[in-house]
Amino acid sequence: MANTVRTRFAPSPTGYMHVGNLRTALYTYLQARHNGGTFILRIEDTDQGRLVEGATDIIYNTLKATGLTWDEGPDIGGPVGPYVQSERMGMFKQYAEELVRKGEAYYCFCTNERLEALHESQRAAGEMTHYDGHCRNLSQEEVQARLAAGEPYVIRQKIPTEGKTAFDDLVFGHIEVDNSELDDQILLKSDGMPTYNFANVVDDHLMGITHVIRGSEYLSSTPKYNLLYKAFGWEIPTYIHCPPVMKDAQHKLSKRNGDASYQDLVAKGYLPAAVLNYLLLLGWAPEGEQEIFNLEEMIRIWDPTRISKSPAIFDPLKLRAINAAYIRALPAEEFRRLADPFIDQAVHRDIDRDLLCANLQPRCEVLEDIPPQLDFFDAVLPFDAELYRNKKQKTTPESAKEALEALLPVLEAEADWNRDAIFAACRTKAEAMEKKNGWLLYPLGIALSGKSRTPGGGTDLAAMLGKEETLARLRAALAAL
Repeated sequence: MANTVRTRFAPSPTGYMHVGNLRTALYTYLQARHNGGTFILRIEDTDQGRLVEGATDIIYNTLKATGLTWDEGPDIGGPVGPYVQSERMGMFKQYAEELVRKGEAYYCFCTNERLEALHESQRAAGEMTHYDGHCRNLSQEEVQARLAAGEPYVIRQKIPTEGKTAFDDLVFGHIEVDNSELDDQILLKSDGMPTYNFANVVDDHLMGITHVIRGSEYLSSTPKYNLLYKAFGWEIPTYIHCPPVMKDAQHKLSKRNGDASYQDLVAKGYLPAAVLNYLLLLGWAPEGEQEIFNLEEMIRIWDPTRISKSPAIFDPLKLRAINAAYIRALPAEEFRRLADPFIDQAVHRDIDRDLLCANLQPRCEVLEDIPPQLDFFDAVLPFDAELYRNKKQKTTPESAKEALEALLPVLEAEADWNRDAIFAACRTKAEAMEKKNGWLLYPLGIALSGKSRTPGGGTDLAAMLGKEETLARLRAALAAL
């Protein structure tokens, strides 16, 4: 196991998948796959108060939808399970007690009242709140007597009071921290449950994790983690800390502030592969100019040293541009499948959807762009005759009336009602009138839709609407001119 790269994604099931969380999953997955290693999914559910029902399924479904398949995990098992932290609870006490025996941790009997008073006085003195080591040097006899008396206790890590703890991070380089700045953190709570930081270290060791990839907010905790690894005599993993994902220069992306989760983005019509591609580039830079990568290409080019130290600003316009590239590249039938639910929101009549989708696909960056483009299908919109005025097509309300009057008998006579036949008949009429196609057809699009911009020109709209509806709208438009 020692020579194999083993990474883990260890989310807490506390709600929707935050985009920063999914980026961590992606980078963790790529680190394993690029090195032919193992990608592990571990569910960290020890904070029972924050758990959200159904959130574990959201984690599974998001990773599956984006193609981030795991090799070991709660649903498929593996050699170092269980992979749900709450199912591992029995093992942590023995590790905490081992540290006590080694002199690397100690029993602390301080009450909540004492700690609150301590922190209050520290705040009043302008200090950072910290534990003062009150129980750090209790005699063996006193500890045993208090344990025998059934006094509640926690187990705290005994941080060295002098010297420094140093570590190397693949992104942030060499970091040193004065041990005097570190708090004697709690490892085992009074209910026998481990703290997040302690469970994390023990689980990562027992699961053979070689590379820990996580947000840079954990940089300050890493020295304490490393002191635990050293205390146990365990090998320290390679650290890769990622910069935060920011909404802007001041604010982190946050679900609490209403920022988009992965589920929100998909509901709006962003494609999972496009979201993943965007997240790759959110704080990581490839060599060269290429920006569109499928998952196989991401695995091939992955290099964690290309992660930036600077916070990554979430750029909705960049995400839209990448999503647009993915939409353009979809096979027509796949675009139709994805577009249909969005078309259903706006269109409640029979139209030629294949033709509509052929026109929508190049005009659509995100699928939620579709309904606003189709509001005229159910009923032609009221519009101003000035819409007919177009410099490029050299049309005016007056010329539009002439064009529509010329088109009406042509369309009435057209037996073969499809886009090509309609266009051919209109083109023949334009030639006979010695006019350009646009002069004749631009007014047709306005008459059928009441809009100057539509998914398709006049002949396409006629083919989609059908002969009866087209003629009805054309006569109504003429009557209004």
